[in-house]
Amino acid sequence: MENRKIKMEQNKALVVFQDKKIRRIWNNEEWFYSVVDVIKALTDSEDAKDYWYRLKKRELESSGIELSTFCRQLKIQSTDGKYYETDCAHTQALFRIIQSVPSIKAEPFKLWLAKVGYERVEEIENPELAQNRVKEYYELKGYSKDWIEKRIRGIAIRQELTDEWKGRGVIEEINFAILTNEITKATFGKTVQEYKKFKGL
Repeated sequence: MENRKIKMEQNKALVVFQDKKIRRIWNNEEWFYSVVDVIKALTDSEDAKDYWYRLKKRELESSGIELSTFCRQLKIQSTDGKYYETDCAHTQALFRIIQSVPSIKAEPFKLWLAKVGYERVEEIENPELAQNRVKEYYELKGYSKDWIEKRIRGIAIRQELTDEWKGRGVIEEINFAILTNEITKATFGKTVQEYKKFKGL
């Protein structure tokens, strides 16, 4: 059962573009894609890492733009089964990176990303779609339906609470963190970080 869940999650972390596998990771409520995998899909380069390195260097020299600023270093699974820090980018950032790739394959990829972006817009217009996606993701991670329902309710309650705080003039992120910490300590006797460690989140 556990192996099946792991396999399902690995499959979920892969998308296919024209027979090319592209690794992705869920981070901060959106998918981040391996830039090297995207480069390989667009260029058929034998050494996509070297191509990405040279592309960044050329763009910096020609336009003064550092493409790495559009990326985040996230741990993503490699072919050897281990996880390594990898340049990853969300949909919007990938559009910018692809603009720098001199390849006729870029246009179909842009259309594919536009479809991904459209699905995200659909979720914004219909939050229930986004909620279903979050539930599915937690199920793939092996959480029980009861835990997932509580988690979803907790997110909704926290949103209502932060909206109330905003209405009362709380603006700075640090103030939200302090208030959340105080509520968590009063409720569970632990700070947010201590509670996360206790629950294994």
